[in-house]
Amino acid sequence: MTLDLVVLGNLLLDDVVHADGHTRMAQPGGAVLHTALAARLSGIDVGIVTVRGDDYPSWMLEAMSDRGISLEGVRPLGGPGLRTWLLYEGCRRRVIHRLDGPSHTEVSPTVEDIPATWQARAAHLAPMPIDIQRRILTALTTDTLISVDPYEILTEANVEVWRGLLKDVDIFFVSEDELAIAAALEDPKPFLSSLAATLPTAKQGLRLVALKRGARGGLLWDARKNAFLEWSGRATQAVDPTGAGDAFAGGFLAGCLKGEPIPRALQRATVAASFALEGSGADGLLAASREKAENRLSDWFGTSTAADLTPRNS
Repeated sequence: MTLDLVVLGNLLLDDVVHADGHTRMAQPGGAVLHTALAARLSGIDVGIVTVRGDDYPSWMLEAMSDRGISLEGVRPLGGPGLRTWLLYEGCRRRVIHRLDGPSHTEVSPTVEDIPATWQARAAHLAPMPIDIQRRILTALTTDTLISVDPYEILTEANVEVWRGLLKDVDIFFVSEDELAIAAALEDPKPFLSSLAATLPTAKQGLRLVALKRGARGGLLWDARKNAFLEWSGRATQAVDPTGAGDAFAGGFLAGCLKGEPIPRALQRATVAASFALEGSGADGLLAASREKAENRLSDWFGTSTAADLTPRNS
């Protein structure tokens, strides 16, 4: 089976605590869910590779299957899955694993979980322990477009480890709450461009780095064009930010796989994230459709592919 995008990562149950104090417990989530649903809004073929705990709702898997997401890569864990606290503190979020569950490694997929019959144009490694991401990365073919979203926060102590991994990656998505380097948060441009300053490999090094800034949009570094592009956040309403960053990645990758220029892919990503924001957990994405997404893309941004990237020194 040929797929446009394979998403590898976790399916989790989230106990969400918002900054205003309201909560939503045992919410089916996981980056795999939001990324795959968002990518399907653009009509590309998507499959997921993950480990499912026995407590993960079967109706959510059925909802993904009903939307055309291939589930052959879902392996049953044989026990309760990983459950996390998502604690929102203003614009930042903390993820805390509950003590009575399996480890993050136990609920993360392996290379062997990828169905042998699958051939993918692109693979997205959702947040997982960095050693898991590295092992999967080394097994992927060099002609596969590869993107990575971190679980391990980038710090001064581990940034060189990340540079070593990213030399074999095409696209790196990172959000502000995954970045704990003061200078990078104060002035991200030198840091983002430095991540792509790696020795060329068979994949010719990191191509794109996207810093997601929530409602403020974000900043993308294009190493091939030696240029930055800023995008603005946009939404009809903001009910719950959970999964919006993952939806952004799914929308952006879908745009790239459809052959769209980067500015248009960013617009498509913004639309995908806006649907994620409209409901609790995955509700907004589940209520969306390809027709609604295309209409919103046209209404918000027109049919043009947007302006070229701005020069680095502008």
